[in-house]
Amino acid sequence: MADVSTEVVLLLGLAGFVAGWVDAVVGGGGLVQLPALLLGLPGATPAQVLATNKFGSVWGTATASVTYYRRVRPDLRTALPMAAVAYVGAIGGALVGLHIPKALFNPVILVMLVVVGAYTLLKPSVGELTRLRWSGGKHTTAAVLTGFVIGVYDGALGPGTGSFLVFALVGLLGYAFLEASAKAKITNLATNLGALTVFAPGGHVVWAVGAVMAVTNLLGGYVGARTAVARGSRFVRAVFVVVVGAFTVRIGGDVLGLW
Repeated sequence: MADVSTEVVLLLGLAGFVAGWVDAVVGGGGLVQLPALLLGLPGATPAQVLATNKFGSVWGTATASVTYYRRVRPDLRTALPMAAVAYVGAIGGALVGLHIPKALFNPVILVMLVVVGAYTLLKPSVGELTRLRWSGGKHTTAAVLTGFVIGVYDGALGPGTGSFLVFALVGLLGYAFLEASAKAKITNLATNLGALTVFAPGGHVVWAVGAVMAVTNLLGGYVGARTAVARGSRFVRAVFVVVVGAFTVRIGGDVLGLW
């Protein structure tokens, strides 16, 4: 791959900050960062784009996870088992992702985004308060299965993972948006690390670009997490709806060949 110009690196750094902020508030930063990498690194292989995206994202996700934990104090009895299984799922997904064409996933992502957005809009009370659907072993089992399925998806492709985690924790398990975001960040950190377990040793990360995006994503994650905690669940829900809507338009345009 040819050397990347300074201008492209700076623009990718800006994309990393925006992605880190979006990801910390409501998830889905990959749908900002991954397209930016595809445009900025046209000569990169799919594995290089995915690996560089994960390397940049993991720093912002780690920062947001720590910030959420310190300020929200999510119950780790659910978050840690969910994250552990998601890590394993992401390793498997990354191994699969090395061998499949990524264009096949756009229609799937589009359907998932439409379902997620419609459910959130049609049920405005969802996510305002925590009303757990199950308790004890059933609750943990549902969380673990959710973590594994989304972990496989994140390892294989990734965009929208944070949003899907938040949606699952709110819509399926019954958490409020703010606590769901806290647990989602911990799980998303695990899936990013799982994917990097495969991508980094294989030499797929474009380190010069990844280092810049790591710094800016970290800053965006810190600012985004503090914003979400300060503004509460209603703010997170509003951003969630806007972000899912924007992602739906963008992916929909790709599927229809409008862009």
